[in-house]
Amino acid sequence: MTIQFKALPTQDVRALQFGGPDAYGHTPERKISDGDGMPCRHCLKNIAAGDAYLVLAYRPFPELQPYAETGPIFLHAEECERVAESEVLPEVLESPDYIVRGYGRDNRIVYGSGGVIPTEAIVARAEALFERDDIAYVHVRSARNNCYQCRIERA
Repeated sequence: MTIQFKALPTQDVRALQFGGPDAYGHTPERKISDGDGMPCRHCLKNIAAGDAYLVLAYRPFPELQPYAETGPIFLHAEECERVAESEVLPEVLESPDYIVRGYGRDNRIVYGSGGVIPTEAIVARAEALFERDDIAYVHVRSARNNCYQCRIERA
């Protein structure tokens, strides 16, 4: 099975970069990167030291419901190019492991689908999850802070 890693949509990111409200209705905070662990969810690259970035609340779900997790993410403050959808592990996934969890068509967690997975096994884990009919898409999240990293879909 072929999968695709997907970054945040450019239209959503541009709105935030131009001062639009985050998931809590606040203007994103603007900071300067020290170059250590600031992954942009649009280009899926780390934000270089000295570059401006945004910190904001993000909810990767279409509507509020009990499973619609909201949390902090980082974006380049200036426009960056959205990474192409690909089956290749994104550059930004450089921690030793991540939470990989499946969601149903109703945008709710599919119980029993989540686990802390070594980074080099993320592709295989996603492919295995997509063998199930009840999995519509997969999230990759930080294993330490549960922050949303990217989405995986069937290609």
